[in-house]
Amino acid sequence: MISQSNYIPWKGYFDNIAKVDEFIIYDEMQYTKRDWRNRNKIKTPLGLKWMSIPVEVKGKFFQKISDTKISDTSWYKNHLALLKQNYSKAPSYNKEISFIEELYFTSFDLKTISEINYHFISNICNYLNINTKISFSNDYHLLEEGKTERLIEICKQVKANVYYTGSAAKNYIDTALFRKENIDLQYFDYSGYKEYNQLFGDFEHSVSILDLIFNEGKNAIHFLKKN
Repeated sequence: MISQSNYIPWKGYFDNIAKVDEFIIYDEMQYTKRDWRNRNKIKTPLGLKWMSIPVEVKGKFFQKISDTKISDTSWYKNHLALLKQNYSKAPSYNKEISFIEELYFTSFDLKTISEINYHFISNICNYLNINTKISFSNDYHLLEEGKTERLIEICKQVKANVYYTGSAAKNYIDTALFRKENIDLQYFDYSGYKEYNQLFGDFEHSVSILDLIFNEGKNAIHFLKKN
């Protein structure tokens, strides 16, 4: 799978990683505002709340995700405080807070959103016993132009015969080009996730994976489809 990085992504993102042999982070794409690159949602007594990492965007309309720098280095303190405030009564909070603290304390000196996202994604994968290889698109030589053509170029370099992607890719992906290269195109199915004991009202599937970790701890892996 080839995907842009997200900040503390939801459980489906980690199922994507667990499903494939190699997960390639494509952070050479243009950074987009009000997207998942630098923010995600948690649950609070007052409803869903966005936790956003402040980034430098003024006058940088065409910058890549990998080049997008953090504009306020105190962000990690604010996010950690919010997590403690809203999850202190979660069943696995006492067992898992030291792991979460370590994630944030070791992220404060990272300069770009791409570095921060990789830091969280890779460490949470280790926590969930997901051993998929994670690499970056700039590890490969991209000579082709066009979204689908570049995806296929990476697939050919890693000798992939199956390519997994999210259902949103149906809006832009050229399936005929994949057929031409004999690469089987598969779409992830995000339906049928089990609910777990979640704080604060109606169940929400689309929140950060940290919600699942605080509520279920190491049992979190049993609420991913990889099991």
